Amino acid sequence: MIDYQDLFHVGIRVPDLEAAMEELGDSLGLTWSETRENPTQSLWTPTDGLQEIHLRYTYSAEGPQHVELLQGTAGSFWDGNDRSGAHHVGVWVDDVDGETEQLMATGWTLVGSQNDPAGDAGYGMFTYLQPPSGLIVELVNRAALSFFEQWWGAALS
Repeated sequence: MIDYQDLFHVGIRVPDLEAAMEELGDSLGLTWSETRENPTQSLWTPTDGLQEIHLRYTYSAEGPQHVELLQGTAGSFWDGNDRSGAHHVGVWVDDVDGETEQLMATGWTLVGSQNDPAGDAGYGMFTYLQPPSGLIVELVNRAALSFFEQWWGAALS
């Protein structure tokens, strides 16, 4: 099962990435990593299937609990226009597929994944799951940790 000590971020949906960076950076004393933009971020959801979403995002450089800001296409999973605020917590895991299957076996619901779970490629580098109590947890493959550490570190250099 998930080790809560591997929690590394809180994901917040925002309508305006730059405005949120200014507001939260000043208020919380955060330095932001370089903004990333992915016009074709793959995401599968049970309601919309596999889609490509325009996603802009950044993380606070400070941790160990980082703040992730997400600005997604209107109407998408990451849309912050009508549904802004805290969205999920992110946890490092060694086996996204295995952990996802374990949580679903205990009653959690898969609400999103990088890949279509019906395909042969598994869930991908991340999944979003929700227990009956409502919290959304993003499982992120620990193999990406060095990429994130470099990204966060560059902002503090």
